[in-house]
Amino acid sequence: MSDLTGRMGGLTAGYDIRAKWDGERLRGRVGGRFNGKDIDLTLKGEEVDGRIGGVFGGFDARGEIGAGRVEVRLGGRINGDNVELKISADSITGRFSGRIDGKTVNLRREGPTLRGRIGGNLDGKDVDLEFGQIPPGLAALAAVCAFKALEDEHNAAKAGSSSG
Repeated sequence: MSDLTGRMGGLTAGYDIRAKWDGERLRGRVGGRFNGKDIDLTLKGEEVDGRIGGVFGGFDARGEIGAGRVEVRLGGRINGDNVELKISADSITGRFSGRIDGKTVNLRREGPTLRGRIGGNLDGKDVDLEFGQIPPGLAALAAVCAFKALEDEHNAAKAGSSSG
């Protein structure tokens, strides 16, 4: 059993990330008890499958995580986002959600830690994770899922405040 712990975003506008890895399944929570989502990802061989959030307020994750890459679809085929990452000895880089409207993923690997940023200088979020024995590609995917969950929450809050 290994833990994934850390933070996505800042102190006030961010999410804690806490999950346990049993060698096949990463289960835990991004965010708090009320403002957050459950995370449940299963990695068998190179295939990853799972769900972030509940039945109604969440999204699926399906794809592949190999030694040097992550290729996963978050959400559905129409209203979803691609995650395409390259994994090297000291970094995990790539794109989330497409070339034009997407976000850059730029994470540094230092032992069992991932630090860096998802998104740009203005609209991005810092990442600080300890991943222990969890495959680095799965830890990076969990960070991207936390980013998407946080972004979805902010967009829903904006939509709610502008409609009133």
